[in-house]
Amino acid sequence: MITIGVEEEYMLLDPDTSLPVPLAEQVREAAGLGPIVEEAEVQSELLQAQVEVATPICTDLEEVGGHLLRLRHAVGAAAEKNGCRLAACGTPPYRQAAPVPVTRQARYLAMRTQAPQLVAEQLVNGMHVHAAVPDRAMGVAVLSRIRVWLPVLVAMSANSPLWDGTDTGFASWRTVIFGRWPVSGPPPCFTSLADHESRVQSLLDSGVITDTGQLYWQARLSDRYPTVEVRCSDVQLRADTAVMLAGIVRALVATAIREEKAGTPLPLCPPELLQASNWHAARHGLSGLLVDPAGRARRAGDVLCMLLDHVTPALDEAGDTREVTSLAHRLLQEGTPADRQRQALAEGGMSALLELITEETVAP
Repeated sequence: MITIGVEEEYMLLDPDTSLPVPLAEQVREAAGLGPIVEEAEVQSELLQAQVEVATPICTDLEEVGGHLLRLRHAVGAAAEKNGCRLAACGTPPYRQAAPVPVTRQARYLAMRTQAPQLVAEQLVNGMHVHAAVPDRAMGVAVLSRIRVWLPVLVAMSANSPLWDGTDTGFASWRTVIFGRWPVSGPPPCFTSLADHESRVQSLLDSGVITDTGQLYWQARLSDRYPTVEVRCSDVQLRADTAVMLAGIVRALVATAIREEKAGTPLPLCPPELLQASNWHAARHGLSGLLVDPAGRARRAGDVLCMLLDHVTPALDEAGDTREVTSLAHRLLQEGTPADRQRQALAEGGMSALLELITEETVAP
């Protein structure tokens, strides 16, 4: 069984203005004092209006869901104690005129010097799934096999339609913002571990990036853990939707490992087509068409079903099929979190939107 872990990033919002508030350190300290949260499970992020949580290593989806709910409730309660609210949204509804302060860590301060406007606009929250791989060579093979499915995950997870109080027209504006870093978007297709290491070293030697933490590909090898880290998804409004995505990622990795061992040919997709597919997924979410891994435009629901068919044997093996498919069907019926944000805003204004993104964050 492939073990997994999940990281989620959240926004801290003022309950009256909906603006991000720089209270991350206070919230982290309050959450870490509780009896149900380890200090290392709640971490700082680039900007002081964000907090990140990380689950322990999990073997099944029930564990993932339990840890996410525990952490969301603990950090949500800590936020309430400090006069703000926790929001699992990919972008905040509004921003202040002045940038949110950068967290006082050397790496983050160096990033601000390198790209001040980009850092000022990094009020974006994602969900990262770590899935264990046997070794780095297999990890590279997994990256090259799952890359063609990343746009589908972008579409499914879209939860960032608003920016500066305006509908951007994109389901995942976070994807667009994050795609402006020099090394970002879907990863390349690597031929081997040596090819991966050589190309990463070339990026480092160029000086454009200063460390491998700035490899912002939507899927990458982790430097800290023996895992592939899939990081293309917006943070999810509800914990159970995050569980669904974690289950799909694990099944994608398991399927890729099986295909690599069997010598199945790589699913090739030209980088320009994959980049365009990713942009299209961020633009439309599950509304209308998606581009499938072969480059054909199809109804979004059909492409989602193609993904589920692709990973069904791995879902069956893990015992995840029923949970993942039922949540995927709910997603198709209710729409993405971006769709739900737009609906709340249209029906009840900003107060209804704030209620949605804060109440759903801690919903059981």
